[in-house]
Amino acid sequence: MSTPGSHQSDVSAVRLTTGLPETVLPEEPPALRAALAEAMAQPSERRRHAVSDVVRTEPRSLNAWAALGSLARDDVEAYACFRVGYHRGLDALRGSGWKGSGLVRWSHESNRGFLRCLDGLRSAAGAIGEQAEEERCAQFLRQMDSAWSPDWTGYPA
Repeated sequence: MSTPGSHQSDVSAVRLTTGLPETVLPEEPPALRAALAEAMAQPSERRRHAVSDVVRTEPRSLNAWAALGSLARDDVEAYACFRVGYHRGLDALRGSGWKGSGLVRWSHESNRGFLRCLDGLRSAAGAIGEQAEEERCAQFLRQMDSAWSPDWTGYPA
């Protein structure tokens, strides 16, 4: 509080926080979510192509990359899709203020595309013999959400 004749400081209040900062990615547009849901609802023989069309139209969609990785024809293709989604996700996180550490929780629906890509990358890395990368991805997932469980993230094929 100022007294008469004193000058107000231009210094802003310090905001104290406890724990790690948390980042929540923005929701994907409703039309994109609907297009992906429609693609995933296609019969199995057309599903992968339909999801690929969604990725082609919206290459920044983390949910679409995660879905495409889950529909891959082999482990190498899955690895490639999940890796692209993971890197797109890192870009999205940075764009949302993430500084390279902090929480990205599964409880926020909008974070799930990124976490699915990271978990898919973990699984695909293990499948192609990249055990060190598999463990790094698992550790990263636990750092982002200590309650992470691998059975949360899958898409039905």
